[in-house]
Amino acid sequence: MIQTRNKINPSFDSASMSDLVFLLLIFFMLTSTLISPNAIKLLLPKSTSGQTLAKQNVVVAIDANYKYYVENIETSEAELPEILGGFLKDVTDGTVKLHSDKTVPVQYVVTIIDAVNKVNAQQGKKHKVILATEPSK
Repeated sequence: MIQTRNKINPSFDSASMSDLVFLLLIFFMLTSTLISPNAIKLLLPKSTSGQTLAKQNVVVAIDANYKYYVENIETSEAELPEILGGFLKDVTDGTVKLHSDKTVPVQYVVTIIDAVNKVNAQQGKKHKVILATEPSK
């Protein structure tokens, strides 16, 4: 009688499968935290014009507590021209995209425009300010 020495083991080793699931979980957790482009909570004003801008050089935000943020870094009103000038020094015709909460008084928006105008006067350039809006339904 001939006997086979190779026996089939019916058990399944799931160690490699659990490693793969764990790595996928880490990957999705890391990428989901990087997707948040705007960490400052704002309610943007609504607009019916659907124009979009291809590229903005600097993003400035004003939240509901009237705090200024340049590229998500809190900035005082006095530091605005200096910090904006630093971001725009190598740009000829830059664009400053302004995210302002809809409850913010217009004077705070004008302060940003004045800061950009001051940078334009100092650097002899023509940077412009655009206001980010939310599409109306």
